[in-house]
Amino acid sequence: MGDPSHQHALRMKMRRKDGISMWGSEAKKASSGRLACCFAAADPRDGTWTGPKPVRRESPGQLGDNLGFFPWGLDLPGPKKLLNKYLAMPVTASDVHSASAPFTAFPCRRSVVHSTKGIVSCTQPLAAEAGQRILKLGGNAADAAVAVAAALNVTEPHSTGIGGDMFCLFYNAKTKKVHALNGSGRMPAGASLDRVRQALGDDSLTQLPKLSVHAVTVPGTAAGWVDTVEKFGSGRVTLEQILTPAIELGEEGFPVAELASLFWKGSEGKIRKGSPNFKELLREDSQAEGGARAPAPGEVFKNPTLAKTFRALAKEGKDGFYKGDVAKAIIQIVEDLGGFMTLDDLKNHAEMGSQEVDPISLKFDPSGFVSSKKKEDGKEVELWEHPPNGQGIVALMALGILKELSRSGKIPHFSPEQHNSAPYLHALIESLRIAFADAAWWVTDPDVEKVPAQQLISPAYLAERAKLFDPSKASPGILDHGSPAHNHSDTVYLAVTDKEGNGISFINSVYEDFGTCIIPAGCGFTLQNRGANFSLQTDHPNVLRPGKRPYHTIIPAMVTNPSDNSLHTVYGVMGGFMQPQGHVQVLFNTLAFDLSPQAALDAPRFCIEAGSKEKGYGQIIYLEEGICDSVVEELRRMGHPVKVLKSFDRSKFGRGQVIRCHTDQGKTVYSAGSDMRGDGAAFPA
Repeated sequence: MGDPSHQHALRMKMRRKDGISMWGSEAKKASSGRLACCFAAADPRDGTWTGPKPVRRESPGQLGDNLGFFPWGLDLPGPKKLLNKYLAMPVTASDVHSASAPFTAFPCRRSVVHSTKGIVSCTQPLAAEAGQRILKLGGNAADAAVAVAAALNVTEPHSTGIGGDMFCLFYNAKTKKVHALNGSGRMPAGASLDRVRQALGDDSLTQLPKLSVHAVTVPGTAAGWVDTVEKFGSGRVTLEQILTPAIELGEEGFPVAELASLFWKGSEGKIRKGSPNFKELLREDSQAEGGARAPAPGEVFKNPTLAKTFRALAKEGKDGFYKGDVAKAIIQIVEDLGGFMTLDDLKNHAEMGSQEVDPISLKFDPSGFVSSKKKEDGKEVELWEHPPNGQGIVALMALGILKELSRSGKIPHFSPEQHNSAPYLHALIESLRIAFADAAWWVTDPDVEKVPAQQLISPAYLAERAKLFDPSKASPGILDHGSPAHNHSDTVYLAVTDKEGNGISFINSVYEDFGTCIIPAGCGFTLQNRGANFSLQTDHPNVLRPGKRPYHTIIPAMVTNPSDNSLHTVYGVMGGFMQPQGHVQVLFNTLAFDLSPQAALDAPRFCIEAGSKEKGYGQIIYLEEGICDSVVEELRRMGHPVKVLKSFDRSKFGRGQVIRCHTDQGKTVYSAGSDMRGDGAAFPA
């Protein structure tokens, strides 16, 4: 935060028993050195206001400790006696309960969740419950992850689905090895660059339109779920058992969560335009346009057609999706819209299956970055990422550049108080921008194009790239290649551990909200628009080709202890282009600054703008509300075009999950946090 004494304006709404709404605002530190927290009360009966009155902050557990930042709004009981007890004159700074870290002026009131039997952490409680059920049936982390992913398809169809792709990292406790599974689909065999350009009718395009049928790649999720269970599952539960919770949610219905409803509503128009079958993913309402609308928070939504699709997958395996009625429905609507996908494309993907690949990694010692850590305290860890065609390499490259900057003395050893200070953020931002510039050019399908992944994360190469860093100013000349990543995307990330010590980092997506919004008839899901990440420039390594996988934004992450290869952390941050940025920021929060899993996720983040070079790729730096105003201004003086995001706009910073592991009295203890920017939470098994 830079200046730990700086108090940020906080907002909170409290509803008293008598119906009066209480609005609170913690004042900034006044020139007198005094702090005040004022309440104003509004009576809903006549709209009259009382106050404002100053309220004294007291010790933890009392009213003052609850004056936190609730990003999506929160109604809390406000007993009149308790409020009256704390009405007082402004107090000095020494009287205020000190925060453990500067950013906790914006605390989330979630506690870290601990368990010895495993944890499910995701963006939706009903989906987490699905994973818990599988663990209780004897399934392991991989089995539970697929159950959660399927349930999220039902409850958060804007973010994920069986019409998209998936990736995962699985830690096998018996072998102490990290495995990677690439469940992404390919471009149709008949979709050549010339043919697609001719169909689009616009030779000036450098990327596919995001809602075009030509952006639909073969869905990899269905095969990925089956392969995850077959390769990493316990063998003690069947695919039918694993998919049953999601099937029940689809058939019986579920109450829609607040954020899910918000994003659903935002895509309502696209869904209507995207498919003649739009009513399958909207709630019937005779008063709404087209007779259907997005569900409101708390309204029950049913998706029986998706449940039917899941039943086919559960009964027939991959053939239930890539052959038969579901496959025919996919091809029918793609053909109707002028696309080139065929039944053979689906059949071939089922036969090839998901691809097990070697994960890539880089070792990291937090003692090299924070002045309060001694060398012997800085236990080295190893960060694991998915290799290209995913962008996980960006996180490793940025981390390697930061290591070189620290080694060469270009950046200082930051003090704990310098967390989210301008010099600290500048170092992370510039390192990530350098990494993104390379990834934008090199990340593509390694089965089709040569991708020098190991060279890109080699110390020698990263030391050379680190020379581009200027500690005093932003370096606009770094970005010499356009990025195939768009600014907005939606994804679900989930983390699961089990009592046997296994862990899985799992990510599933249809790319942008509801993907292309194209819905195969009677199937209950949308087709992804991942093909929009191809380049249409013939000299680009990521150029569109038949049978090729595009640049992928979705990436899971995992951390192990190199000393004994034990599992350290399962984590990830969804959000398209934000994902590797989130990986680096959360990693530093937990390891360099010793924040708990929940606090590491709560901390305000930055996000480097995505887009193309022509549209100013990498120029705007979005900062989350909660980063100190003085830090914002200092970054601007350094040449960073900064924009501060508040309220629901903060969804740009993604939603993460973290599960950390340690041993106590011979038992593995899992400690988890779930992002306050989402609807979900971490749940013990």
